[in-house]
Amino acid sequence: MATFPVINMEKLNGEERAATMEMINDACENWGFLELVNHGIAPKFMDNVERLTKEHYKKCMEQRFKDMVAAKGLEAVQSQISDLDWESTFFLRHHPVSNISEIPDLEDEYRKTMKEFAAQLEKLAEQLLDLLCENLGLEKGYLKKAFYGSIGPNFGTKVANYPPCPKPDLVTGLRAHTDAGGIILLFQDDKVSGLQLLKDGQWVDVPPMRHSIVINLGDQLEVITNGKYKSVLHRVLTQTEGTRMSIASFYNPGNDAVIYPAEALVDNEEEKDLYPKFVFDDYMKLYTGVKFEAKEPRFEAFKTISKVI
Repeated sequence: MATFPVINMEKLNGEERAATMEMINDACENWGFLELVNHGIAPKFMDNVERLTKEHYKKCMEQRFKDMVAAKGLEAVQSQISDLDWESTFFLRHHPVSNISEIPDLEDEYRKTMKEFAAQLEKLAEQLLDLLCENLGLEKGYLKKAFYGSIGPNFGTKVANYPPCPKPDLVTGLRAHTDAGGIILLFQDDKVSGLQLLKDGQWVDVPPMRHSIVINLGDQLEVITNGKYKSVLHRVLTQTEGTRMSIASFYNPGNDAVIYPAEALVDNEEEKDLYPKFVFDDYMKLYTGVKFEAKEPRFEAFKTISKVI
């Protein structure tokens, strides 16, 4: 098994740029995941995000999660649970309209820090999209424009904690799925592991690394790149010890963005109908009900209606 792709972004500024760009391309083609180090977000700032996130979980969410587990009798489960995720979450929306001031229980310092973190991640997402354009031979800004719609992209963050689980063989932290959107930026716990992706039929650990940002590609990038880059199945396993922190930010197309393969990436007639054309919001409505099922039927479902868009 090849080594998980770790990209040192500082090398994009020197003589190793070409080799680093090739590593990014290989990761997008063959893994659907990559891990960024030296990405420009200050380690000290990330430490603060982590501290505040873990404090907030302890203070406001841990007991609620324990109550839910007790109410459902989950400590005593004897057989596989296939319709539940062992996670405690809340969602922040940044664009087009922020909901950060409406989330209850957040301390002012945490609100302010998450707002700043989102701004830095958005910048990193757009930088990455341009690197992908360069690798794909698309004009700079093509992917950002494809995501834009009429009022800009959707950008939001899922803050999750995966508490210790007494039956890790029977309950998953998060069931296997591909992400519906565009590009996902994850700041994950560097001590408690659990995230895995499916590669060549085998589950592979995404290595926890201090101050790294893990990137994975969503279904929309697979469509726009006409399958050159692919979204891949991933899941979170539960552990018997330690609570795993996960802050995943989703840079997705705007609701009314029309998504279809870039013409420059359709090489011949046979490739013309590989992927459909659809409005992102319609895709999300379908995805919500079938998130934990294969992505291919989702694409097929839109092929019949894409002719009229």
